[in-house]
Amino acid sequence: MKNEPKRKPLNELNLTNRFLFDVVMEDPKTHQDVLSIIFGKEISMIVQNETEKEARLSPLIRSIRMDVFAVDDEQSVYNTEMQDERKNDLAKRSRYYQALIDTSLLEPGVPNYNALNTSYIIVIMSFDLFGYGKYRYTFLPQCQEVPELCLEDGSMRIFLSTEGKNDDEVSEELVDFLHYIKNSTDAVAEKSHSARIHRLHQRVCKVKASEKVGVRYMQAWEERYYDREEGRIEGRIEGLRQAKQELVANMRREGLSDELILRVTKLTKEELEKINE
Repeated sequence: MKNEPKRKPLNELNLTNRFLFDVVMEDPKTHQDVLSIIFGKEISMIVQNETEKEARLSPLIRSIRMDVFAVDDEQSVYNTEMQDERKNDLAKRSRYYQALIDTSLLEPGVPNYNALNTSYIIVIMSFDLFGYGKYRYTFLPQCQEVPELCLEDGSMRIFLSTEGKNDDEVSEELVDFLHYIKNSTDAVAEKSHSARIHRLHQRVCKVKASEKVGVRYMQAWEERYYDREEGRIEGRIEGLRQAKQELVANMRREGLSDELILRVTKLTKEELEKINE
């Protein structure tokens, strides 16, 4: 296909790739290992594990597609997102994710807000969004007047960066994990002493070797490619439409007749009438 961008082979992908990350995290045990690394403690059994879960409160509200959504046996909720592209809306997006998750957790007519599950929004980034050189940025609601006072509402947002430099402030396992996320190879996995990271690497190797996953990868890549192309075409069409509108408006200001406008712009009468509306 002409000008089609080159698709990277599945076996060359790192976990910063959202497709690979989502497929690897389809395995609840793997997801449990990853959460245990992030929180520095053993996370209880995952009783619900979904990838690309769609959340929508109503047909009138924008839906979101979560990379990995899970609930443990203590009913704590985890939404883990992989971000390989720097975007300036990540903080606000995490707030929106939190709001949609919270709203979906309460049954209609349940007035007891204490019934809300503890929830965690986790964003893993291949860049340092905040620029402080940290592997981990943890955000909790905090009182400005009394800094040691936190609002215990059961919510937490965690941003992890593969570009951290503060190795002495976080666990060795978390550092190894973020290095492995960035470069998911045998060499990086072998350097780690973590059994969890070794199991994660085994899962990654298994996924990369799967013919079924290979087919899914090609299909997902083609769908994204055609979506991008469709978006570009729609953008060009919209740009041409706006340019024609401006041209017609300028010609009208010059006092040109509709007949002359039609002849110069090659518009049909119907198209000119739509612009006039």
